[in-house]
Amino acid sequence: MEINRGLFIVILIAVLSVALVSAGDIVHQDNVAPMRPGCSNNFVLVKVPTWINGLDDDEYVGVGARFGPTLESKEKHANHTRIAFADPPDCCSKPRNQLTGEVILVHRGNCSFTAKANFAEEAGASGILIINNETGLFKMVCESDADVDIKIPAVMLPQDAGLILEKYIDNNTLVSVALYSPKRPAVDIAEVFLWLMAVGTILCASYWSAWTAREVAIEQDKLLKDVPEEFPEVGSAGSSGFVDISTMSALLFVVIASCFLVMLYKLMSFWFIEVLVVLFCIGGVEGLQTCLVALLSCFRWFQRFAESLVIVPIFGAVSHLTLAVCPFCIVFAVVWAVYRRISFAWIGQDILGIALIITVLQLVRVPNLKVGTVLLGCAFLYDIFWVFVSKWWFHESVMIVVARGDKSREDGIPMLLKIPRMFDPWGGYSVIGFGDIILPGLVVAFSLRYDWLAKKKLRAGYFVWTMTAYGVGMRKLNLQSQPVDIWGVRWNQAKLKFHFVPTC
Repeated sequence: MEINRGLFIVILIAVLSVALVSAGDIVHQDNVAPMRPGCSNNFVLVKVPTWINGLDDDEYVGVGARFGPTLESKEKHANHTRIAFADPPDCCSKPRNQLTGEVILVHRGNCSFTAKANFAEEAGASGILIINNETGLFKMVCESDADVDIKIPAVMLPQDAGLILEKYIDNNTLVSVALYSPKRPAVDIAEVFLWLMAVGTILCASYWSAWTAREVAIEQDKLLKDVPEEFPEVGSAGSSGFVDISTMSALLFVVIASCFLVMLYKLMSFWFIEVLVVLFCIGGVEGLQTCLVALLSCFRWFQRFAESLVIVPIFGAVSHLTLAVCPFCIVFAVVWAVYRRISFAWIGQDILGIALIITVLQLVRVPNLKVGTVLLGCAFLYDIFWVFVSKWWFHESVMIVVARGDKSREDGIPMLLKIPRMFDPWGGYSVIGFGDIILPGLVVAFSLRYDWLAKKKLRAGYFVWTMTAYGVGMRKLNLQSQPVDIWGVRWNQAKLKFHFVPTC
């Protein structure tokens, strides 16, 4: 029975640890695409707001070319410029349009990007928008023999955005655009709150775990003094509500988590994300109910309801307080699941996630530092393998594809804490996966339990050092984490792990 429970807990931690920190940026410093003087720009995302007959319209996102001048970073400095459609549409020869500083809209294909830009500049255009021939974006590089003395900016637009603008122009509508690439703030307030959420979650879980362990130890000491010969049975009963991770379980974590990650990667689809949402809601209901019952039990008015039990079919003995709280938790989770795509649904996701994490850290325990070291070491290797090494076999990073939710038409798996970046012109979320809280949290909680049971003072114990290490590691992580960009590039992720896991 204990083996089955331990295996279940390992699987649970493996599932919750799939989603790690998602990182990206508006700047893609690609060292593979060729570079030379005049062709050395980073690939940056570009905002393209539009005006139709002088009225604000949709805003599109494109990508800047390797060549040409750098774009303005502030919208107020970007010029509102009229768009003209190229004739010929591919702009592979000098346009027949009489241009006087317009931005020219052209189709991709039939000649190089630099040739299009040179012809557009020669015709008098102030910029060039290239419509891609597919939904996504493409990095515009320079040929080895191309003329890269280009003085106008070049931006690629997704196919659907470009065709909308082309349709407006064909209807003789006045279309204007501005081209600029705003920079992200060095630190967003969302990262501060995300840090507080992660650190606060581990603090709460650690103190709850240590308080419970001390209460159990005190109870065992009392029984030992009264009936010494029954102490082994009492100890077994007192610890039956918790699961200790063994060294073998820590090693199995890598295997089980890897199998589950590959399954997610292969089966990733809309319906599979829906299944994960259901599982997350079930875990969230259990976590929220456990936390609320424990919190309300601290108040004198609710103690009687927490101690009085009623027999429920299948579930057995359940307190009246649990029965009262459970419907609220179920309704909360269902409402979040139904409305999870609205702008403020992240609040409900974070509440369910924090409650689930605290409950897991309360029930699952690392018995010694050896097991904690093995667990974090395995997580470290697991991260490196599935972020980087997996590219050699799957031709893409399996971890990144799963965390991003590719092929699912969804925003990704729900096992994340996230906060919107309120002061970031690009928007998005700062996110952290459950694994980045649960795995280090197991070691931090162990250190506090050990300090309390060994009756060490706060300064002389291990908890202050492990908690400080986690906080510092999280701070470094938050300073570098950014929301997902339009390519979904996550090149910061392993760097975060190098800062983060060894500190704990």
